Amino acid sequence: MQRRTFHAVVLGSSLNLLGKSLTGQVPSQTNSAGKLLYAKPIETRLNGAVAWRVRYMSKDINDVAHEVTGIVIAPAKKGKDRPIITWCHGTTGLGDVASPSAQPDPARELTVYFSPGATQQIDYGVPGVQGFIDAGYVVCATDYQGLGNSEIHQYMVSPTNARDAVFIAHAAREFETGAGTQLLAYGWSQGGGTAASVAELADGDFGVLDLKGSVLLSPGVAYVGIENPTGIGAALADASTPPDSHLLMTLWGYAAAFPKLNAEDVFTPLGMQLMQDSWKVQPVHHLNDMIARSFRLKGAILKSSPENFDAWKGAIKLGSAGRVKPRCPLLMCVDSFQGGTVIPVPWQHAYAKSVKALGATIETQEFPQDDHFSLPFAVREVVANWMQKALAKRQ
Repeated sequence: MQRRTFHAVVLGSSLNLLGKSLTGQVPSQTNSAGKLLYAKPIETRLNGAVAWRVRYMSKDINDVAHEVTGIVIAPAKKGKDRPIITWCHGTTGLGDVASPSAQPDPARELTVYFSPGATQQIDYGVPGVQGFIDAGYVVCATDYQGLGNSEIHQYMVSPTNARDAVFIAHAAREFETGAGTQLLAYGWSQGGGTAASVAELADGDFGVLDLKGSVLLSPGVAYVGIENPTGIGAALADASTPPDSHLLMTLWGYAAAFPKLNAEDVFTPLGMQLMQDSWKVQPVHHLNDMIARSFRLKGAILKSSPENFDAWKGAIKLGSAGRVKPRCPLLMCVDSFQGGTVIPVPWQHAYAKSVKALGATIETQEFPQDDHFSLPFAVREVVANWMQKALAKRQ
């Protein structure tokens, strides 16, 4: 299968990466990023809150326009000049089945797949959201490109994800939320890397918005993982290791974002077929189980000697946080239980070291009793207090 065939079959089947959107429009630069396309009221069990499912315009790392869905939650009482929190969610998947806003009761406190009693296949909701509403914030939660518009999600392409997180804040200012111009970014895992990248976006993406701070919970930064192929990235160094779904999704997402990359450079024919069959219908944990079984039963998913990997590394560096000095203070919360159960602790510290070298103001707090999935709950008070202080500071 040649590169053209990969993009025609895999990307083209998703309503064409550059083709018609769900509204029948052809995305282009004439559709202004941040433009609200619709806001549909939805029910929420949060106290004193109103919520909407929104669709809005954004653009990716290549400045290609796309539509995005998400959730906006605001205090029910009328208000104005409210600070905005944009929540950057963790890994859910590559296709619409992994869209947070399409889950039952999406305007809610975070619920995670690994919690007792959990009924859905993905993590969704916003940790600490009731406290934010009580404090008078408008809370935005983007789904990210591809998770609600039938494209392949540019997973771990942090500038694309970050733009989606900022442009939903612009969209929230177009209707009756009372949203002002002060902005805070808040993300976990994939979203931690996204929130880090929010702080590195250019002035033009912010417009009137003033980013006061960015909170990173166990941030996933793709380039750090490529440079340190351990943990979920171990299969890059040893093709005899069963590959983690996060790694496969990263490679698939980068192939979608960068047309010069060919997934066949890194995937075996078996791996190509499994990903083609599964990216749209299996969220991250389902995909991981399927890949593990297929690896044991049928063989290698990734090539032992990837082709053109310098080009892949170059693209992954472009798509990762840690490239320019952040424009605001950062708080990084590290889940150091057992060395980091998803994002290795050394990866998190490597990111912090890289941005400190660029002149970043970054505060790091360790949570040695928390794994990846308990961390968002453990840090709620710490995060809320830090955000209040960030809003009070003059920059």
